[in-house]
Amino acid sequence: MTMNTTHNRTAQIAIEMLFLSAIIVTVIGGFISLAGSFLQLSVRAQNKLQAFAIAEAGIEYYRWHLAHAPTDYQDGTGQPGPYVHNYYDKNGNEIGQFTLTITPPPPGSTVVTISSAGTVTADASIKKIIKVQMGIPSFAKYAWVLNSNVVFGTTAQVYGVIDSNGGIQFDGTAHNLVESALTTYTDPANGNRTEWAVYTTTPPADPQPPTPLPTSTSNVFLAGRSLGVPAVDFAGITQDLATIEANAQATGYYATGSGAFGYDLALSSTTFTVYKVTALVSPPRYCTNSQNETGWGTWSIQSETLYATGTIPQNGNMFFADNLWVRGTVDGARVTIASGKFPANQSTYTNIIVNNSINYTNFNGSDTIALIAQNNIIYGLNSDNNLTVDAALIAQNGAVRRYYYSSYCGSSYLRNQLTTLGIIASNQQAGVAWGNPVVSGYQNRDYNYDTNLLYSPPPSFPLTTDQYSPISWEEVQ
Repeated sequence: MTMNTTHNRTAQIAIEMLFLSAIIVTVIGGFISLAGSFLQLSVRAQNKLQAFAIAEAGIEYYRWHLAHAPTDYQDGTGQPGPYVHNYYDKNGNEIGQFTLTITPPPPGSTVVTISSAGTVTADASIKKIIKVQMGIPSFAKYAWVLNSNVVFGTTAQVYGVIDSNGGIQFDGTAHNLVESALTTYTDPANGNRTEWAVYTTTPPADPQPPTPLPTSTSNVFLAGRSLGVPAVDFAGITQDLATIEANAQATGYYATGSGAFGYDLALSSTTFTVYKVTALVSPPRYCTNSQNETGWGTWSIQSETLYATGTIPQNGNMFFADNLWVRGTVDGARVTIASGKFPANQSTYTNIIVNNSINYTNFNGSDTIALIAQNNIIYGLNSDNNLTVDAALIAQNGAVRRYYYSSYCGSSYLRNQLTTLGIIASNQQAGVAWGNPVVSGYQNRDYNYDTNLLYSPPPSFPLTTDQYSPISWEEVQ
């Protein structure tokens, strides 16, 4: 009996050990399987990171390519894409590929779209896709850009960036950054005092150098200010004007010298009418050039005759080799209107005059106007009391200005409201109001920035650089 009991216990223990061993083997097998799964997940995660890095490398490669060939959207092949590139590690081993899909800028834009798909040789099932947009900023990156000192009065409201190669006295309200290429300057508009390059006299007025400017944002500079920024190149606009002239002569609209006082261009939707200006309004008695301003006059039309009619050209380039008045409304049109005479000579520089409103119908970028004058852009004596100008304005060698007209010049000497949408670029000191409070010119001025112009400027509009800047980045997959 005793021996049988021992045998049964031994058999029972053996069976228990067998079950325990099976459990242990199963558990160990599970751990091994789990470890294998973790290893596979780790390898796959590493391959995903590698594919992502390869996709980014594709973006950086094409950014480099555009830096050397800004208008090549076919990867140097002259053929439609996609474009496949092998990707190698530091030892020269091929470890993957990136595939590029390039979407050129649409008409009127500088924005190129680049999609880069990265894959790894180790796992063909893995793909990472990155899409970016890059564009070349135009001269319209500013609401105001100037090549001289400027004074903004207490009623000025500016909603875009203000940039000057000179000094800026700003006493209105700046809703965006105000910046100058200078650090300090001697301000002739303030008794030749030495001032910080961007300052205000609005209470509490800024201190003079070397006392530091206040660090907090004031009730004037709502977005702050910056000193010592890179200067803006106005001289280069000469070449831009020549390009617009050539484009207008080729497939745009070109008018040679009028033999009179200039032309009056009336815009209407997608068409235009050109008149030859045969006489200007004479200044009333005692209305004189009391400030001794160069080019002073009423700059207002007395009489004109029909010269031409047409449709705004498809390439959007219109050039007039004479003084030019512009007015009217566009609807679905993108046009650059320039005035100049070549070879360039200071004695023959031409002006653009805006006495009546210029309006967009659409404010989504489908309507754009640029007015580029070789000399001044002028608001004349008989300009609208409430004047709206939807356009990017550039006075290459002169100024965006309204001359001083005294009360002897009639009721138009003082105007109510000027509202602009676009940019104002002025080589010389700009100004449309005299005195504080205003005793001549526009008493109220609202300067609004058109964000559509930055990367979708009017045709042949000057650019600030030939280098692309990133606009957006997106991981698609």
